[in-house]
Amino acid sequence: MIKTSSTKYTTVSGFFLQDEPSTDPESFDYAVSNFGLIKRTYDTDKEFDPEQKKTQWERCNQQISEWNFQACNSVRYKVIYMGRHGEGVHNVAEICYGTSSWDSYWSKQDGNDTVIWADAHLTEKGIEQARTANRFWASEIATQHIPMPESYYTSPLDRCLATANITFNGLQIPAQQPCIPEVKELLREVIGIHTCDRRSNKTYIHTNFPVYTFEPGFAEEDEMWRPNVREDHSIHDTRMKKLLDDIVTHDDSTYISLTTHSGSIASLLRVIGHREFRLPTGAVIPVLIKADMSHAEPS
Repeated sequence: MIKTSSTKYTTVSGFFLQDEPSTDPESFDYAVSNFGLIKRTYDTDKEFDPEQKKTQWERCNQQISEWNFQACNSVRYKVIYMGRHGEGVHNVAEICYGTSSWDSYWSKQDGNDTVIWADAHLTEKGIEQARTANRFWASEIATQHIPMPESYYTSPLDRCLATANITFNGLQIPAQQPCIPEVKELLREVIGIHTCDRRSNKTYIHTNFPVYTFEPGFAEEDEMWRPNVREDHSIHDTRMKKLLDDIVTHDDSTYISLTTHSGSIASLLRVIGHREFRLPTGAVIPVLIKADMSHAEPS
């Protein structure tokens, strides 16, 4: 039997409160808990911080850097900041009509008499949620010296494009790591039926977010959305695994930002073996993963 190489992902637990079964997703607030970073010691503390003056994030970063230094070429440790977009007009519509009516009828429409939710935009509340994330990042940079993302990726749907823009605007980001998000097709929400998950064309995205770049091969029109078929968990997870493989293979960054959706974050968490942890709109979850690119699977 021939064996093929496939990257295996595992969550490295013990670093974030969101990893712990005792943490309740319903009441957890990333913005009052240092992103959930657990107060603990690390093996590298004695040499790196003998006077105990470094922040928790600085010491965590040193431990991860040491692991990557010691790891073989096929193994990398990465922190992925997964941010859910702020509240969109489609979120409000689903609450208004109820999930049953939304799924059976309204989600298939482009909107109603007062609002359009095809490729849903942020509400004013959603914009403020992104501003909250921006203020929190600014505070973490100033007080905790948090490692900023070295790479930024976003879903092509408008609510994510706008959330990323607001979240990282004006921050003290290292000049060598500018926030220029790359739009990735596979990072989008569950595909099909719901018009809120049908993206606008490439020209629209470039016109409204001119600084953003596109991954190679990004199509002008949405070639993935279908009006009568919606992805199930298995297909979605396969897509998220493909996305993660692409990023890990081509991006050496240790700290990566993904601005995406609740369904796609749930899928990514399944792919990396993380516990289920549902995020409210505008929230962020960091995860530390081990990517083993030497894992062999039968073909």
